[in-house]
Amino acid sequence: MTEAVRIEVTDADRDGVWPAYDAVFGDQPDEATWRARVWERHLARAGFRLASALDADRLVGLAYGYTGEHGQWWTDQVATALAPDVAAAWLGGHFEMVSIGVVPDARGRGLGRGLLRAVVEGLPHDRLLLMTTDDPADPARRLYATQGWQVLGPGVGDHTVVMGRRA
Repeated sequence: MTEAVRIEVTDADRDGVWPAYDAVFGDQPDEATWRARVWERHLARAGFRLASALDADRLVGLAYGYTGEHGQWWTDQVATALAPDVAAAWLGGHFEMVSIGVVPDARGRGLGRGLLRAVVEGLPHDRLLLMTTDDPADPARRLYATQGWQVLGPGVGDHTVVMGRRA
């Protein structure tokens, strides 16, 4: 098992991310839709970073994010969900942790923790943000809490919270 943080995404990364993303999240109808609506837009954002976990040549885990700014959908939505003083203190120029996941057959080996650490290591941002479930027993939420992330307020949509961490 190897792990690497990639600032510049190669063609191999572009090809390999979809199967892992789909196995973890399953929230897009097909690869073409995901690439057009999500992936290509995110790749173009300033500060894009991808951490990947490989088992032989198979991508089994990924974590990625970029610099979040006002005028981007997520930042603007979170600005309305959080208390105004919290939004003012945290949003704009932050690192936005967009997705982190490990395929089901590779879970339970600490890959999620490794991916989270790898993608945020050495960032120039002083504020890191993500959105997750409001269930404190959820494994992802527990992972974030063990890494110093704290709930800042409600998220966008039902049963979600925004978590933040100072770098």
